[in-house]
Amino acid sequence: MARTASKVQELVREDPEMESAIEYVLERANEGTVSWGDVSDELTSGQWGRLIEKGVLVDSDGEGFDLENPDAVREALEDDDLEIPDAPDEGSSWTKWDKLAAVGSVSMFAGYTFQSVRDPLASTLDILLGPLLDILPFFAVVMILSLFTGLYSTLLQANLMDMELMGEYQQRMKDIQDKRKAAKERGDDEELERIQDEQMEAMADNMGMFKEQFRPMVWIMLLTIPVFLWMYWAIGFRGGPEHYELATMVMPIVGQVEWTQGFVGPIQAWIVWYFVCSMCFTQVIRKALNIQTTPT
Repeated sequence: MARTASKVQELVREDPEMESAIEYVLERANEGTVSWGDVSDELTSGQWGRLIEKGVLVDSDGEGFDLENPDAVREALEDDDLEIPDAPDEGSSWTKWDKLAAVGSVSMFAGYTFQSVRDPLASTLDILLGPLLDILPFFAVVMILSLFTGLYSTLLQANLMDMELMGEYQQRMKDIQDKRKAAKERGDDEELERIQDEQMEAMADNMGMFKEQFRPMVWIMLLTIPVFLWMYWAIGFRGGPEHYELATMVMPIVGQVEWTQGFVGPIQAWIVWYFVCSMCFTQVIRKALNIQTTPT
């Protein structure tokens, strides 16, 4: 009995509409026997095929099919613990502070273009970072900044992203792909069409997952853009005034370079050095703190 009940529950978890289909088959069954003609007015061929494929319906000695265990089917449908997957909640987890952080981040992007925005931000941050350049070379200061930004980026991603919700979105898409594969193998065009509609609906729902992924990004940008603007300001990027006399650095392959020298095409040396340090430190921090920033 338990084996049949588990089959019924698995079918309903895969497709909630199977619950009403199985109830109708159970209702129309005559002493445990039912044929396609008895239920074709309510069931799709895909649902009928899944019942046979799963073994809920088995070949009868006569015409039609027998329910493998009508009592177990009835018990499974009446089970209050039967889990029917719902679409993940689309409600945004963003607070008003998240939205303010997003506005602030977008506003700070103007600092890359307008000196009137960049100079006040960089000058304020220079109160904290300027003394570091008095005791450390610029490349070491960049390493410290990349360590700091890597640490708070990792912590923000770990604490602001709802991994459970993101996992639900991914699992829903995986379930749909599995059903699509099974229907394709059976050559069930009607079921494929229904699954395609479900897939399109799920793709629209996935906007919720993108919102969850972008939520920590606004805070990361809010904290990182001022750091970038300070480095931008300190080295005199794009012909701006150089506020510090910075020594050159010897880099692998290319040798001695100026910080504003193109290193990878138009990308300048200071940007490449920052991103290399940031990626390395971020990986070390995630391993050291055992932080997972993607749903498993």
